[in-house]
Amino acid sequence: MANELLTQAYDAITSRHYAYSDLQDRWQFLLESYMGGEMYRDGGHLTRYVLETAAEYDARLQSTPLDNHCKSVISVYISFLFREPAFRELGSIGNNPQIDSILDDSDLDGRSFDSFMKEAAIWASVFGHSWILVTQPSAEAQTAADQVAQGIRPYLNLLTPLVVTDWQWTRLANGRYELSEFKYIEDVNGSVSTFRCWYPDYIETYVVDHENKTVELTEVAPNELGRIPAVLVYNQRSQIRGIGISDIDDIADMQRSIYNELSEIEQAERLGGHPSLVKTPDTQVGSGAGSIIEVPENLDPGLKPYMLTADGTPINMMYESIKNRVAAIDKMANTGGVRATETRTLSGVAMEVEFQLLNARLSEKADNMELAEEQVWRLIAAYLGSEWNGYVEYPGSFNIRDTGREFQQLQTARAITQDTGLIAEIDRQLADLMGVDPDEVLSAQTIMQDDTSNG
Repeated sequence: MANELLTQAYDAITSRHYAYSDLQDRWQFLLESYMGGEMYRDGGHLTRYVLETAAEYDARLQSTPLDNHCKSVISVYISFLFREPAFRELGSIGNNPQIDSILDDSDLDGRSFDSFMKEAAIWASVFGHSWILVTQPSAEAQTAADQVAQGIRPYLNLLTPLVVTDWQWTRLANGRYELSEFKYIEDVNGSVSTFRCWYPDYIETYVVDHENKTVELTEVAPNELGRIPAVLVYNQRSQIRGIGISDIDDIADMQRSIYNELSEIEQAERLGGHPSLVKTPDTQVGSGAGSIIEVPENLDPGLKPYMLTADGTPINMMYESIKNRVAAIDKMANTGGVRATETRTLSGVAMEVEFQLLNARLSEKADNMELAEEQVWRLIAAYLGSEWNGYVEYPGSFNIRDTGREFQQLQTARAITQDTGLIAEIDRQLADLMGVDPDEVLSAQTIMQDDTSNG
């Protein structure tokens, strides 16, 4: 009976949300695709050959490079999204002495609030969403001054979908959905994991030994806030509540195809430079180019050594396939104009349309970040005993332009026009492209013209 109860307790704590069970492997693949390096090699994303041994497969993994487009695309998005800092009007909590501390060190680990939100956006872009848990240590401080003196204040925790194993939503009378249960893995030490379960009224901490399937309740603390302080940071919303849409969901698959083609290229180059030699066991062969082959005197002429070559797909065709896949990634991510490393044959109209699509995608991400951050500040205000009445604004337009092309067009137009008014307008636009105040340029030109006429 006791063993049965222990098994039930273990199953209850380690139970997972159905969406987590369905998406865990996919999330792990997206994480490996973004991280690259040794983590990607350990994932074993090369297709195994028939009869390939484990040692041969491992050698092929070690010799195959990864062209990490997932990280490149997300880096482009994040660089534009956080190129300009967000504007925050903190309202009633703006003068609270603890706010500066939160802005400077949001997670008690040295990260500023801006850096924390940037990382939350990165993982939301990878997985489709991320979680921010706002919490505050329990203490016996009775007043706000006592809390400041003891360094007790709200702080943020960033959780990826891989550690949030279960969550439940409850619909309130006003139609709003609110978290009624939230469970995540706080720490992993070998076969022992620490689970923390949040409920509106209390918080439970369990230590789980997966090897022995034992569960120990180590702490029960009151939830002084009265609700679960977890905020969803969406990249894009899906049809399932609590699940977002990743930026690299399709790109990761294309990246894996490129990874396999790079392996084929490496194998083809190796086979072309070092073809297989077929010989009898008695034939002695030296190593290296121009080596001497000694055959037995009585060797049957039909058994003389010969080179075995394989006619596979030409390497240039594989490189062309990779080029097409990279172009497809840029099309999926709307980053062809900003990730280009060579001259593209796109027309000016096509480039402009691509920039507009990328701008729309970034604007949607900015709106989701605004929504998430406002919810974070609302929870912080609740911990500080106040009501949030401020607002947050991320850049709404990212002004993605092909300035080089515009500059050349304006220079060409200025060279062929004779109209002084049109020349003045072109000069104004050229100054704007170069980051110079157009009014200052026009004022300088007017002064020079006056000096010339007076002279």
